[in-house]
Amino acid sequence: MRHLLAAVASLAPLLLCLGIAKASPAEPPPASTRIVHAPGKIVPIPASIPHEAGDMVDNRILPDLRWIAKRYPIYVTDGYSGPLPDGKHVGCDECHVKGSDHYNGVAVDVVPIGAGAVCNAAWAPITRLALWAEPVQNEPVPPFRWVGYNGDAGHGCGNHLHLSWNHAPAKQFELAEWVEVFPVGPAEGETAPRGKRRKKAKAKPTPPLPTGGYSPTSFGGVSPGGVGD
Repeated sequence: MRHLLAAVASLAPLLLCLGIAKASPAEPPPASTRIVHAPGKIVPIPASIPHEAGDMVDNRILPDLRWIAKRYPIYVTDGYSGPLPDGKHVGCDECHVKGSDHYNGVAVDVVPIGAGAVCNAAWAPITRLALWAEPVQNEPVPPFRWVGYNGDAGHGCGNHLHLSWNHAPAKQFELAEWVEVFPVGPAEGETAPRGKRRKKAKAKPTPPLPTGGYSPTSFGGVSPGGVGD
């Protein structure tokens, strides 16, 4: 029995990393989503969301990111990648495929805070987050468009987790007309107009991704609702 317990203990870090053993219960999936039609803007990620200096995203996904950061020890390594109105450039162009959602500001790459490039127990919360956003391979839960993790080339435990939000088709380096998010409420940094009750918007359908994850196909220079990394 002692040898059995020792063997189980030695496997604990690996089991945690793979999400087989969980240090805490997983969050329930978003009960609903909504479409944000308000014009977006590429803005710096706030200090409340751990990130690499200079990282930016479409402001419409910030409430969701803040909600995630409060529940999972994420560290954003890249968000929007492309030019800014002032001529400066942010993000990493060479890190993403053509047509990536990173070029529209509605995708982030995350790793555990303080973790290295080795799949160990520190990655367990990120594995839970990945399974929360995509319980079944290639079947992400709305509002997520594409989730890149275990089973996707260049992603996974010890590498990074990619999260993309559903959005209207948009050209590279342009903001989408709308973005789908999960409502998080005022306590998480989202506010509703005073005196008005927010109506639930009906989500517009987005074209499905090809089986196996993202496709680097440009579709004539227009993203078909977005692609992955």
